[in-house]
Amino acid sequence: MSRSYRFPEGFLWGAATSAYQIEGSPLADGAGPSIWQRFAHTPGMMINGDTGDIACDHYRRYKDDVQLMKALGLQGYRLSINWARVLPEGTGRINQKGLDFYSRLVDELLENGIAPNVTLFHWDLPAALDDRGGWLNRDVANWFADYASVMYKALDGRVQHWSTLNEPWVVTDGGYLHGALAPGHRSKYEAPIAAHNLMRASGAGILAYRTFGKHEIGVVFNIEPKYPHSDSPEDLAATRRAHAYMNEQFADPALLGSYPPELKEIFGDAWPDFPDDDFNLTKQKVDFVGINYYTRAVVKNDPLQYPLKASPVRQPNKTYTETGWEVFEQGLTDTLTWFKSRYGDIPLYITENGSAFYDAPVAEGGVLDDPLRTDYLRKHLRALHRAIDAGVNLKGYYAWSLMDNLEWSLGFSKRFGLYHVDFATQKRTPKATAKLYAKVIESNGTALDDDGLSA
Repeated sequence: MSRSYRFPEGFLWGAATSAYQIEGSPLADGAGPSIWQRFAHTPGMMINGDTGDIACDHYRRYKDDVQLMKALGLQGYRLSINWARVLPEGTGRINQKGLDFYSRLVDELLENGIAPNVTLFHWDLPAALDDRGGWLNRDVANWFADYASVMYKALDGRVQHWSTLNEPWVVTDGGYLHGALAPGHRSKYEAPIAAHNLMRASGAGILAYRTFGKHEIGVVFNIEPKYPHSDSPEDLAATRRAHAYMNEQFADPALLGSYPPELKEIFGDAWPDFPDDDFNLTKQKVDFVGINYYTRAVVKNDPLQYPLKASPVRQPNKTYTETGWEVFEQGLTDTLTWFKSRYGDIPLYITENGSAFYDAPVAEGGVLDDPLRTDYLRKHLRALHRAIDAGVNLKGYYAWSLMDNLEWSLGFSKRFGLYHVDFATQKRTPKATAKLYAKVIESNGTALDDDGLSA
């Protein structure tokens, strides 16, 4: 039966990127190194030895890239700031040339009718602060608030949406527990401390915004719904641990002022007793929450897996992306309805959603056909609409990503972009997914209708 997927009036359609993944020129014009600059240049840490030294060369090509956004009809663009480009030592001295870059980018967006949504921290901590303990140092909350205040004072007159952190779970799980991401630590004792200080910093950044800012600020979490492999008590308990660890560890202190009890079970003697007063800082009023959704996990009990004693189960006869993630659009609807039931009617944005499928390194012709990615986009946008029908206060959607980029330690081996990037020539080519997305934006969703399936 045919139905209409028209979205509410005023729904914002956008795309997202992050600084280290696209900008290149990480040390240009007086910028300081970040932990990702250091990590990427550490032998053996990146696939193929890839680095962000050039990436998509967005630092020099930003005007052309804004035209790509305009061609899609984007109404919003989510970018992040390289903290060390603005404050090379992480605190103190401002690098005016670095600040000016972001000012020019914001002006270019506004001149083309695209609203900037600025994320203050998308994983690239200044290396100078890492040398002082980074997220393990309680002073980091003040460092972050001071940096955030520099950005608010410079851009808040032109930027109406700010986020403090992007995906703090990834920072701690990859960077402090398993060592696969910068800064590359492996310690169950460090991970809870880093996680807690991230949320203290987010709260301090929101408090600072209430002094300087006039618009809206929030925080961005990656949510991956967990489903039990079976109804056995062991699998149900494992699923609960996995859910608390990934989906509640950061949202709870930010929105409820506490941690889920499962974390003490998970970390055991590595779980600290945090001062009660810290939660007065972590729990600040947010104007919105950003949710990044890519996939789900079906979970079974697994005593050998550290530290959760749980592991995901690959599902038969399902489509998986190049990153090994199941295409499961119902999980997006479930995520949004769960979030509302636990945390209330907070305005939400999908701040990342996308898929990596194989594309040739060189795009031939005017448009690159990518049917699996197109199918992923269509299914997930329809799932969004079902969540709105269920009463979720969803304000907008940012596709990940505007263009192929450096997929962190996976280098250039995984492509998420709406635009294909030939990294040898920096040529951008639209994919069929970009063409579909442009139609969705132009029609405010009705290009997704059952009788309008062509890309």
